[in-house]
Amino acid sequence: MSDTNGKPCVTFEDISMAAYRIRDGVLRSQLTKASDKVSEGFTNLYLKHEHRQFSGSFKERGALNALMLLSDEKRKKGVIAASAGNHALALAYHGMRLGIPITVVMPLFAPLAKLSRCRDWGADVHLHGANIQEAKQHAQEMMQTTGQEYINGYDHPAIIAGAGTIGIEILEQAPDTEAVVVPIGGAGLIAGISLAVKRLRPSIKVIGVEPANCDSFTQALKAGHPVSAATRPTLADGLNVPTVGENAFEIAKRYVDKTIVVDEKWIALAVLRTLEGERMVVEGGGATGVAGLLSGQLRELQGKKTVVVLCGANVDVTVLGRVIERGLHFDNRLVRLDVPISDRPGGLSDFVTVIRDIGANVIDIQHERVFISDINIVSVRCTLEVADRDHKKRLLQGLVERGFEPKVADGAPTPSDVTRLHAAGPVPEEVKEAPVEAKL
Repeated sequence: MSDTNGKPCVTFEDISMAAYRIRDGVLRSQLTKASDKVSEGFTNLYLKHEHRQFSGSFKERGALNALMLLSDEKRKKGVIAASAGNHALALAYHGMRLGIPITVVMPLFAPLAKLSRCRDWGADVHLHGANIQEAKQHAQEMMQTTGQEYINGYDHPAIIAGAGTIGIEILEQAPDTEAVVVPIGGAGLIAGISLAVKRLRPSIKVIGVEPANCDSFTQALKAGHPVSAATRPTLADGLNVPTVGENAFEIAKRYVDKTIVVDEKWIALAVLRTLEGERMVVEGGGATGVAGLLSGQLRELQGKKTVVVLCGANVDVTVLGRVIERGLHFDNRLVRLDVPISDRPGGLSDFVTVIRDIGANVIDIQHERVFISDINIVSVRCTLEVADRDHKKRLLQGLVERGFEPKVADGAPTPSDVTRLHAAGPVPEEVKEAPVEAKL
């Protein structure tokens, strides 16, 4: 999208000025080499730690940039925004620092941790709507009566320019970067980063990753313009934006080289691997770039110096626990079995003895004897912790050798499933190839 004079809504000069403007107010985040647990075959993988910003996400860059550009009159009235959490947090924190009143409308599903912190930092928080789109509509209605300026968290030009400062930093820290992998929600982050890196190094590949449960950017690419995409709940709640921004889309469709979508299981696994390998807590949306690599759809990046942006760390502790369990399940380290055993003294003892001898750990066990047709048999459903896929295989073999008939009830992928998925290569893309150099 261009302004009334036909100029791009965001230019590289806007990003460069934003970098200077916000330099003392945000963290220059680290760029570190990924551990083997995260890289898994990508030997030259680096992580950009945007989740380390004070409010927990990259959103601080755009929020501070937008607030600092306000006139004195607009600063007094304050600003209003709709956000699932991270944009709201960034505005609340920097609004508190700068003495600017902040009003945020959050959808009803917004994580409680994010909601509470916004209020702690003095923001006036309103809950409305089933998704970010409905929250946005309500915020814009409120704006008519409050007189506050509305700051879109992913499409305001100042927000996009602020996000683009990450691209400049990446190339300052690693000038030989060959690819950048970026999560996509409303597309403001990838729009800013792609514009910046393509201007500085046109040969760099920019790849976007979005959750399959909210593939609004992919749908926009197919339609040629932003459309309202059907969404479902996702572990990457911060990326759950039904319609990408118009400004962001116009920039991103030009500079992004490839876009992929990932299922929830890969996001859960990415959160787990980042926690174990990097000793860092990253929210689902923040780990979605890692999920793209783990999914096997980006094998062309193996051996290339690749940077993945970890864009957020604001996750409820209760949600984190569930995400970790799902990650363990998909990693073949939690297994649920249904096993018929003899309903006689010692039957259950024989079963758990096999589990003990093989070294598995019982997490939960249920003993069912009522709804069974054979009165001599009871059904045991148990959740077990194992070390890895091979340990799980030994457990199943050991039970069979001792006369049991275990049935895996957890739906985890078999080794052949994973091999088949990785062998399939990249999924078909409807992504328009972007020009390699910005025309500014």
